Amino acid sequence: MPGLTPSAAHEKSLKSGESGIREVWASNLREEMQNVREIVKEYHFVAMDTEFPGVVANPIGNFRSSFDYQYQLLRCNVDLLRIIQLGLTFYDGEGRLAKDCATFQFNFKFSLTEDMYAQDSIDLLQNSGIQFKRHEEDGIEPEEFASLLMTSGVVLLDNIVWLSFHAGYDFGYLLKLLTSAPLPSEEIEFFETLRLFFPNIYDVKYLMKSVKKLKGGLQEVAEQLELERIGPQHQAGSDSLLTGAAFFKMKEMFFEDHVDNTKYCGHLYGLGSTGPNTQTSGGSSNAQEVGDSAFPVTAIGSTNPSVSMSTSLSSFSGVLATTSATTISPGSVVRPASVGP
Repeated sequence: MPGLTPSAAHEKSLKSGESGIREVWASNLREEMQNVREIVKEYHFVAMDTEFPGVVANPIGNFRSSFDYQYQLLRCNVDLLRIIQLGLTFYDGEGRLAKDCATFQFNFKFSLTEDMYAQDSIDLLQNSGIQFKRHEEDGIEPEEFASLLMTSGVVLLDNIVWLSFHAGYDFGYLLKLLTSAPLPSEEIEFFETLRLFFPNIYDVKYLMKSVKKLKGGLQEVAEQLELERIGPQHQAGSDSLLTGAAFFKMKEMFFEDHVDNTKYCGHLYGLGSTGPNTQTSGGSSNAQEVGDSAFPVTAIGSTNPSVSMSTSLSSFSGVLATTSATTISPGSVVRPASVGP
């Protein structure tokens, strides 16, 4: 029996009242990763989403372009913060969901008293049903997950296609997990490492650049495509499922069932040469380049100043020359940094 199309899967799940999203914690991680190993043998399209604790710091300096700034913003925040959730949904090349269970939601160890976060992001995730007490008690250790993911058949293989939505931060957190290291200091190195682990990536938000009718975030796009959500918004499992459904619906409606990999594969919306009058990642510029020894970061507010910003950032790739007087501590409440230079 073939798998279900995205629309049919949504309809069946809504009628049954079951989300079909498998919750994965430390206690059942190895069992569910074995299921992933079996599923990916047949279902080679992996839709992905992450949830993370917001944006808490801004890079300061001279940047080649707004895209270079966005990468350095991503880099400093991914290096500072911890992933909270990862959602993976498995499809075949025709957009049919894997049978039995297609979506896995991995819940990572995270503590509201020990880890940094932006308060508005935590509020949003709590309102979406994320159980931070359980994340602290039964959350997955990133190192164990990374070890299992490396041998899962999901990464490092040319036959696996990753589907995402505005996914710079998502892949940033995945690379941090897989390499157990800070992100590369230069965007071009980031993309080189990305291609090693994820040779085929399609970002739905990047595809939307060629579809003038579609605008907005994932939920707005899903509504325009008349897709129904399964599970709560702003949880990684539900968002990954909706991301995959959006990709295959767009592929059918706007790309004549064929997405040109030479034009769209490997691009992430908001990073690299993704806009007019910008240069390819790592290109030359008359502007002063970001140096490895002169890249200060400033925190954006705090209410629990028990650890200085310089202490919190001491492991940030060895690139910090100065920090602001602002302090940030584990468990501190911060408001998000701006998203432009």
